[in-house]
Amino acid sequence: MTKVIPTTPIAGQKAGTSGLRRQTRDFMAPHFLENYVQSILNGIGGAEGKTFVLGGDGRYFNAEAIQTILRMAAANGAAKMIVGQNGLLSTPAASHLIRLNKTNGGFILSASHNPGGIDADFGLKFNMANGGPATEAVTAAIFEATQNISEYKVLEAADVDLSTLGETQMGDMQISIVDPVVDYAALMQTLFDFDAIRALFAGGFTMKFDAMHAVTGPYAKHILEDLLGAPAGTVMNGTPSVDFNGGHPDPNPIWAHELMAIMTDPDAPDFGAASDGDGDRNMIVGRGAYVTPSDSLALIAAQAHLAPGYAQGLSGVARSMPTSGAVDRVAEAKGIECHETPTGWKFFGTLLDASRVNLCGEESAGTGSDHVREKDGLWAVLMWLNIIAKRKMSVGDLMAEHWQTYGRNYYSRHDYEAVDSDVASKLMDDLRTKLPALKGQTFAGLTVEKADEFAYDDPVDGSHTSGQGLRIFFDGGARVVLRLSGTGTQGATIRVYLERLELDPAALGMDAEEALADVIKAADAIAEISARTGRAAPDVKT
Repeated sequence: MTKVIPTTPIAGQKAGTSGLRRQTRDFMAPHFLENYVQSILNGIGGAEGKTFVLGGDGRYFNAEAIQTILRMAAANGAAKMIVGQNGLLSTPAASHLIRLNKTNGGFILSASHNPGGIDADFGLKFNMANGGPATEAVTAAIFEATQNISEYKVLEAADVDLSTLGETQMGDMQISIVDPVVDYAALMQTLFDFDAIRALFAGGFTMKFDAMHAVTGPYAKHILEDLLGAPAGTVMNGTPSVDFNGGHPDPNPIWAHELMAIMTDPDAPDFGAASDGDGDRNMIVGRGAYVTPSDSLALIAAQAHLAPGYAQGLSGVARSMPTSGAVDRVAEAKGIECHETPTGWKFFGTLLDASRVNLCGEESAGTGSDHVREKDGLWAVLMWLNIIAKRKMSVGDLMAEHWQTYGRNYYSRHDYEAVDSDVASKLMDDLRTKLPALKGQTFAGLTVEKADEFAYDDPVDGSHTSGQGLRIFFDGGARVVLRLSGTGTQGATIRVYLERLELDPAALGMDAEEALADVIKAADAIAEISARTGRAAPDVKT
């Protein structure tokens, strides 16, 4: 029996750069999840006769939320739901299932790299039929629906057993419980030279992959250990946990400190990698050599032809605006398109669908290609393994060669987390007002060449997106970008992106923070970050 439940709009249901993220208790509150799910269905034109994919990263409330979504989809007339076993699906695997099964989209339950637990974070986003995050237009339609909702529909039905593979029914809706790993693993085997990577491991190559107690554990164990022959124990922290074992599933040197300690030990393995809560981010580390996401993107752009799935070369590359210009230099040398987009994987979708690009990346540890419409952490790790297997060089040597060829974009991101929202907004508003007058002024020995607020016109669909970050460029190729993050759930995170191009072959081996010292001082002097936030240093440096 379908019940129609009267409701009223709930404040705070506007999606950020990747769906709606709030504290778990918010999603557990009466009507909150139901309102948002019904608003998604209303915003996409209804569910009648449609097929969707459903799964998440296994964090606290994941299983309960899936049962609610199933009941609501059935009540709204959906024909079929494809659900990951035990409610698990990495974000890239969900994107692949949407595309593989030609569904009408999918519901992905995740707050990505944010902590999990009843007192931590939860999230829900809708991905469209191309497998990518909802476009700006669809996101706006969903938000409008949240503001006008008056009722939602839910089917009275027993919980579905999510642990058993196979077909079942909920009312008139078919439910297919699928292995979350098998289809994704099959896709990876079409893209990379698994024989070469097997030979690499068989020859004594050593590796540690930190799954951070998150969703990529089962994927990494099956692909790295079972299919590629890496020794048992190569995957650490590989069992998904509802609270990520109390950790912060963000693959960077701060939160993946256990892996970093291993990789800086004198007896470190040859290669280290990590992925995040929902499996779409990555960290690459060599023995004593951390690779920034921007550098990883650039090296992949230079070497991707070594993988069978990219042997024909790249059609083009795209990066988010805050990501360093390292990949731009590779694209220029190869004579291929290079696009600069706003932050958020959804902005790559039109370029990928139009075959304008087939490699994309963001400085926030996201890298991917046209094989899905999401960033993909394990894909990036396999690409690096493929490159290492073919080049027979260490991570450190590969990066040193790359910098000698293309120059080095020294780069760092400084995050000031949980800043009072009013303070953060005032800082950005005041800096925005300053921008026109900055040209020609000198700060910490650096002279401003130009300053602006980034806006983007999509070259495929013509859509315009404004207000995407404040940029300050200095003579000599240095740059500072400031923006407020759209992924947090408490206060505001001020993100400061710092970059300096170095072409002198003798100056490519500096510590990044040392190389950026003047840029850091200039950024603080211009934006008054320390004075306004009261913070002597950022909370996180990556």
